[in-house]
Amino acid sequence: MSRIENCFKQLKSQDKKAFIPYLTAGDPNLNTSLNLMHALVKAGADIIELGFPFSDPSSDGPVIQWAVERSLAQHTTLKDVLTLVKDFRKEDQNTPVVLMGYLNPIECMGYQRFAEDAEEAGVDGVLVVDMPPEESQELLQVIHRSKLDCIFLVAPTTNESRAKQICELSSGYVYYVSLKGVTGASHLDIDSVRINANRLKSYCELPIGIGFGIKDAETATKLGELADAIVVGSALVNLIAELEDKHEYSREELFEHISLMADMRTALDDN
Repeated sequence: MSRIENCFKQLKSQDKKAFIPYLTAGDPNLNTSLNLMHALVKAGADIIELGFPFSDPSSDGPVIQWAVERSLAQHTTLKDVLTLVKDFRKEDQNTPVVLMGYLNPIECMGYQRFAEDAEEAGVDGVLVVDMPPEESQELLQVIHRSKLDCIFLVAPTTNESRAKQICELSSGYVYYVSLKGVTGASHLDIDSVRINANRLKSYCELPIGIGFGIKDAETATKLGELADAIVVGSALVNLIAELEDKHEYSREELFEHISLMADMRTALDDN
């Protein structure tokens, strides 16, 4: 059983929802990213989505685009991100880590080498934003041989037949995008999300995580009612943007700085 599968199994037995924060590795620097990962676990993160930077993050809004720019200014590479996960695993063998990003850096590294190095580093899953399921077979075969989970996005505009195909190809969980547009957008329609999430749950056997547009404890609670997990990205990245790249932050300082994440965790548990 993978770490991701085990995580959802344990949460289900406790009647709890998974809290999945996203951060861009290397923003503002790799040492801070490592301490942030540990601080997020303390704040209640069940799974961490770790973004690897790419120069053209087309699905992301300004908040995460700026985070990627800050990371690239530190010369962060995909290899550095794998080393970051390996360093995280020295202390934490339980919290699943999902790499999230774009296909180009993986292609540059090579599918086989990426999958092998990711598994060795302690990565649990991969979400490639710009890899459509119709073109994913080559990478999927390599990833599954390495026992990594492959997570796909389902959008509000995805038709039912394609959504079913995505669910069949996915493992770990399915990421439902709660709104049309890029990350950080604000036009969240809860009723529309409820209808689409319920439809997706009717034929998808995997846990469903909902992301995009979750900015506070209130929206975390509302969307947590509709899924097995919530994914929080821009709200956290906005907090990280306030950190200085040359300052050495302790985990305790970072935990206090991202107290919004603990508030979201509490809201989920109290729901």
